[in-house]
Amino acid sequence: MTASRFCLPAIAGLVVAVVLAGCDDRSSSRRNQPSSTSPQNVNVVAVESQRLNATLSLPAQIVPYETVAIFPKVTGFIESIRVDRGSHVKAGELLVRLYAPELVAQRAQAEASLQTAQSQLVAAQAKLTSDEGTYQHLTSAAKTPGVVAGNDLLVAEQTAAADRAQVEAGQNSVRSAQDALRSIAQLESYLEIRAPFDGVITERNLHPGALAGPTSGQAQQPILRIEDMGRLRLIVPVPEQYAAGVREGQQVAFTVPSYPGQSFHALIARISHDINQNTRTMAVELEVRNSEITPGIFATVQWPIQRAYPTLFVPASAVTSNLQRTFVIAVRQGKAEWIDVKTGATENGKAEVFGDLKAGDQVIARASDDLAPGTPVTVRPLQGQ
Repeated sequence: MTASRFCLPAIAGLVVAVVLAGCDDRSSSRRNQPSSTSPQNVNVVAVESQRLNATLSLPAQIVPYETVAIFPKVTGFIESIRVDRGSHVKAGELLVRLYAPELVAQRAQAEASLQTAQSQLVAAQAKLTSDEGTYQHLTSAAKTPGVVAGNDLLVAEQTAAADRAQVEAGQNSVRSAQDALRSIAQLESYLEIRAPFDGVITERNLHPGALAGPTSGQAQQPILRIEDMGRLRLIVPVPEQYAAGVREGQQVAFTVPSYPGQSFHALIARISHDINQNTRTMAVELEVRNSEITPGIFATVQWPIQRAYPTLFVPASAVTSNLQRTFVIAVRQGKAEWIDVKTGATENGKAEVFGDLKAGDQVIARASDDLAPGTPVTVRPLQGQ
């Protein structure tokens, strides 16, 4: 019992001593660490002002200048097709001939209607000639009093007037019949399908004997498809932030997978001047005249980016971001200050930035969110700047 009473105070004292020693060690450790207010050495560069003149790789697609799906204007059976896939055709060349039996019957009926109208007109004209002769004879005889009754002269006059109306109606009937016949002839001309422009047949879906008609929905297949291969459209979706400097006539370089290592050039020919709401891009067309390039392939365009006014640039490493913001770290009054920026193009390792900066401001060359705002810093120029 006595030994136990003496051991308890001893153990308590030992614990207190260990705790005090630990506190002394931590105090000593804090004294040996550098103070958080000690300035940090950082490399800085100056913000530069210059005009942007760079290139940006953009995906693009090459399509034919003109492409048409060939449908007949009237329904008929295919009598013959003179071309097939890969055929080169000239504008106006006969491609397909159709046969429509109902048009033959309609033409025969229209011709018969015309002949009937012409016969009726001839009869009306003959009657008019006879009745006008009678009227003229009565008019001459009526000059002698009492020879011709006044009522007979009036009847003859009215008869001649009615005949003239019949002749006019007959002429209208003839014109109408002629128009109907011309309409049938026009429909018959649609039985011959000709090439609308010079091109290449890239698709053939129907063959002789098949029934073809005007397009009546997506399920209807065209007889042929023709594409203009001599002129091509290189369609480039330009991001909206680079759309302002686009101008017609500017030359642009591009490459295609079919010809690795080769570079082609084309001029900007058409600008849509409209931003697509879904992709936030503006379609720009370059006109390509090169028979070696196949339409439908994708291309990579070295798109020129230019601004008419100077903007600010910093090294790309000077721009950093976290989950909330994109920023550079400027040095102002000996302390680090985070400056929110928006980035533009990148040229030769330098990033275009827009924010609360001006030319000549010092920013840290390699920014990191580890350097908190307000931290004292000691600057030194980056070597090579």
